[in-house]
Order: sequence, then C-alpha cells, then structure tokens
Amino acid sequence: MVKTAVGKVTVTLCPPVDLQGETDWTPFDAPALVGESLRFVSGDPEGNRFRTRYYRDPEQHLQARIWFGPETEGPPGHAHGGSVAAVLDEVLGLAAWAAGYPIVVGNLSVSFRNLLPLQKVVTVASSVVSAKGRKVMVHGRIFCGETLYAEGECLCITIAGKAKSPNRGD
Repeated sequence: MVKTAVGKVTVTLCPPVDLQGETDWTPFDAPALVGESLRFVSGDPEGNRFRTRYYRDPEQHLQARIWFGPETEGPPGHAHGGSVAAVLDEVLGLAAWAAGYPIVVGNLSVSFRNLLPLQKVVTVASSVVSAKGRKVMVHGRIFCGETLYAEGECLCITIAGKAKSPNRGD
C-alpha cells in the first residue's frame, strides 16, 4: 500500500485489483442505465472501500466482480455485514433495472454464510426470478470459488408511472 498525505490526513492507497470477468461475460455499463446514482458501492473505482465492475453472462444475468477494501472492515480482517448488504442492495436492484424494470428496493433479506476476508475479489451473481404486477423478485449470492459468503433475496417495487423498458446498459 502507498501512503499519501492530504492536508493533515494520511490516506493509504491499495494497489490495483483484477476485476476481470469470465471469458464468456460481456461488460455492462451500469451508469449508462441508471445514471451516476451508483455512488456508495461502485462510485469510486480507485478507492479503498469497494471496487466494482459489472457484466452480463451468456443468459443475460447481471454479474459483478467486487473487491472489498479496508474501509469495509467490520470484524478484524473481514468485511462488515452492512457492506455486504450494501453490495447486495446495489447489485440486485441493478439486476432488476438491467432486466427492464425501473424499481426501488422494498425489502432486502441477507443470509450471511461465511466471513468475507478484506481485500478479496468476489463474484456477485444475480437473477430476476419473478415479476408480478409491481413486484419483482431478485436473488443473488456473493461467492469466490466454492466459498459462499452471503445470499440475498430482494423484493423490488416498480416505480409508479415508469414503464418497463427494454433491456439496457449493454
């Protein structure tokens, strides 16, 4: 890590990380879909909190590679549960938008399976599993290899007055 001084604050910058997707994934431009509102999780591509890159797999499901930096720390050496939940909130909500549903998250249920080590690159897989009326259900999981860190179920509510749009963000 490199230390730089900004005024009286010393910031330690982490080195670049590889967020490359699988060979059959295509890059997904999330800001082109929902604007620059993706700030908390994916707003700082060089920061020490999260680093994020989005993709679509061959089935057009949204996938993400996310690095949990030192500023996400909860238990010593591991990501805070709130940072894990924030990632699922952004990715699962964005999955609904990418499927053409303009939504807000109504309910997010997170099941934590294993502590997620800091400075780890993980995959977040998502899938829109149902849409009925204004309710859209999206499931997702955070994993690396065979290790499952968290699973989430997200009940999304379409925004009144916004029509379902064709899949966007490619």
